[in-house]
Amino acid sequence: MPPFVKICGLSTPETVDAAIEYGATHIGLVHYEPSPRHVDLKTAAELRKRAGRHVQVALLLVNASQQLTGEALATVRPDIVQFHGGETAEWLAVVKRLVPAEIWKAVGLKDAGTLERIRKYEGAADRILFDAPAAALPGGTGTRFDWTLLQNHRHTIDWGIAGGLTPANVGEALAATGAPLVDVSSGVESAPGVKDVDKIAAFLKAVGR
Repeated sequence: MPPFVKICGLSTPETVDAAIEYGATHIGLVHYEPSPRHVDLKTAAELRKRAGRHVQVALLLVNASQQLTGEALATVRPDIVQFHGGETAEWLAVVKRLVPAEIWKAVGLKDAGTLERIRKYEGAADRILFDAPAAALPGGTGTRFDWTLLQNHRHTIDWGIAGGLTPANVGEALAATGAPLVDVSSGVESAPGVKDVDKIAAFLKAVGR
C-alpha cells in the first residue's frame, strides 16, 4: 500500500487544489501566529470547505489554550487535530473524548529514549508524527532527524514522518523508515510560507516512484 502524503502549511485555494490534483491524501492548515504558514480561522475554514471530502484536513495547533482550541475546532471542523507543542497526553485524551476528529501528536525525535517516552500517548493520540526536535519554531524548519532511529522499532501507535523532507530525499526517507505517512511543508516552498505548485507535484511524483 502506498504511503499517505500530507502537504502541510497550505494557505491559498490554488495550493489546496494542487495538493488534491496531484494526489495528496492529507493537507494541513497551520493556526499558530509565529509561523510563516499561519492562517486565521476564517481562512482555515474556507480552505477546509474547499478541500471537501477529497482529502483529510488537519488543523495544526501549538500550545493553544482551551478556549482557542474549542473556537478553532468549532470554526474549522477539521478531520484531524495535530498538536505540535508541549501538549500532554491527558489534554489530548480530553480533546479526543469531546471532538469527532483524529488526534495527532508531533514529537521531536532526538534519540531512542524519545521512542520510549511516547508510549504515554497510547490511547490518547491516533497518530504520532516524528519530526526534527523543535528549534525556534516547532516545525516547518526544513531540518531532518536521524531516520535510522526508527529502523526496527516496533510501533504501538500509527505514525508518520516529517522534518526536512523534499522531492529529492523522500524516497530515501521511505526506504530507511518504511513510514506509512510522509508530511512535507518547507520542502515544497519557494520561500518560507510560500508553497510552490511544481514542487508539490514533484514531491507527490517522487513518493509514487
